[in-house]
Amino acid sequence: MELAYYSDYAVRLVNTEEPARGKDTLTSVEAVRELFGANQSAARRTTDADVTRFRSVRARLRAVFEAADTGDETLAVDLLNSLLLEFPVSPQISGHDFRDDDGRPLWHMHLADHPSNATAGYAAIAAMGLAFHLTEYGVDRLGLCEAAPCRNAYLDTSTNRSRRYCSDRCATRANVAAYRARKRLEAARPGLPDKTGLAADSAQPSSAQGERRSDLSGR
Repeated sequence: MELAYYSDYAVRLVNTEEPARGKDTLTSVEAVRELFGANQSAARRTTDADVTRFRSVRARLRAVFEAADTGDETLAVDLLNSLLLEFPVSPQISGHDFRDDDGRPLWHMHLADHPSNATAGYAAIAAMGLAFHLTEYGVDRLGLCEAAPCRNAYLDTSTNRSRRYCSDRCATRANVAAYRARKRLEAARPGLPDKTGLAADSAQPSSAQGERRSDLSGR
């Protein structure tokens, strides 16, 4: 089963909103349809009512990531289970157009779209994909970006569970901010010379020497 593909449904939906920045791109039927990607048949079922319903599902999926991010595994699982119960999946065996050497389809499990409405179909796929990712890799593989104020959701697929940011851009921004903070801390530490202090100290011997020369010339 295409776990990474299905779990990405949840990430895409959650990241349509950036609460800390006051941004929300999920404001129209077109924005909802874009979330389906290449799944045009499901996207065509989208109506104006789905915009509000998608926002509700988005808030619940973000709550799963927030619980996982704080280390509350039980809460993350409970929240995800409630979504799975409300939006059941319809698994199907699919072969698409791929063929093996004998000319037979390469059968695999596929999550079929829910026929009732676009929200139900998308929520079912997103919740099941996230559930497979959680059970396969662990709750700590669900994260929220540490580059404040971003807080976008991501799925950690690194080999050493080291991912902390949603993108390379956020990682770079966070590293630059940390570097500048270290430099400010080093400059503020007592006992460390700064440019102003060095300039003042270097000026003092010259003044004293000038005074001694004046005293000698007056003798």
